[in-house]
Amino acid sequence: MIAAALGEVRDEIVIASKAGYTYVEETREAPGENGDPEYIRWACEESLRRLNTDRIDLYQFHLGGYDVAKADDVLAVFEELVAAGKVRAIGWSTDDPERAAVFARSPHCKAIQQHFNVFGGNADVLALCEERGLASIVRGPLGMGLLTGKFAADSTLPADDVRHGWDFRTGDQAESLRRLDAIRDVLTSDGRTLAQGALGWLWGRSESFVPIPGFKTVAQVEENAGALRHGPLAPAQLKQIVDILQ
Repeated sequence: MIAAALGEVRDEIVIASKAGYTYVEETREAPGENGDPEYIRWACEESLRRLNTDRIDLYQFHLGGYDVAKADDVLAVFEELVAAGKVRAIGWSTDDPERAAVFARSPHCKAIQQHFNVFGGNADVLALCEERGLASIVRGPLGMGLLTGKFAADSTLPADDVRHGWDFRTGDQAESLRRLDAIRDVLTSDGRTLAQGALGWLWGRSESFVPIPGFKTVAQVEENAGALRHGPLAPAQLKQIVDILQ
């Protein structure tokens, strides 16, 4: 579907993908992990085939907790894919600064993907990205929906939702809702929605951040993109949020 959508605008698009989890195309499931060089080569070829393209602009290692002792072998195969012209740039999706540093020493590493949002993240990984001039791609910038304001104490989720175990009354999510309510006015300042404020917080926190918010509807895509019109939160607003959450 993505290949069809790219059509004649492929050269205007940056494709970022990952490798490391196994994938069964018939069932569209990812049942396991594999960081072996042979598997990564195969996964890259399969992605190129499905996307109907000759290169992946940013290829990232997906296994955030992979054995550091084997990381050099993983880096070598990613470098091999760059040399072959199949990948233009590489990165690692990890919240661990030691692992991120392995890829960061490569001149072809352009990004580290990490979990970060207004409620927290690994500042050391961010510092590494800022020091090396890398993009810090942010997964979970909206807290898997928590920062959009769509949940309340009585919210429930269907069994087929990965968040179905969330407890908005007494669990960690209840505390997150309380904290969100405390900073709501700051995040929604200047006409922003909560989601736009959460994205603006990231841009205000670091110029390295490139958030990748999730979406299920066209309206959510438009809302996320609308955050660009507002830009980053101001330093005073960032400080206000820190003071409130502390």
